[in-house]
Amino acid sequence: MAYWIKEQMGSDVFQINTVDAYPGDHDELVAQGEAENENNFRPEIANQIENLEDYDTILFGYPIWVYDLPSVVYSFLEDTEFSGKTIIPFNAHGGSEFTGTREAIAELEPNAIVEIDNGLTISRNDVPNAQQEVVDWLTDIGY
Repeated sequence: MAYWIKEQMGSDVFQINTVDAYPGDHDELVAQGEAENENNFRPEIANQIENLEDYDTILFGYPIWVYDLPSVVYSFLEDTEFSGKTIIPFNAHGGSEFTGTREAIAELEPNAIVEIDNGLTISRNDVPNAQQEVVDWLTDIGY
């Protein structure tokens, strides 16, 4: 989804990386995600946005893990100051849509404008065929 946004807008993409890589196996990843969420674990981030001051609007994409933001996203939002920025969330999910994550982002970034009503959520099963939906969403929100 992020790369379709990049293609449509000519924008930059920043991928959050952890110091310790997540497992490639889906079942192992789900188990680790559940354990991290249950224990409020915050993995260490390996990279940061170098030029955040150059951006006014952030289209912020993430998957839903066990009905929540991934722990790595919590780490990133807790470590990154988005004051004065507009954040527009988008995600892929397994059936739970946004499930309170937009509000969680707004709570973690109280000095940012989180556009709760302008986000996009797509089922992970539909993502491979959702490019036009992403393009239409960008048009609808003025991009």
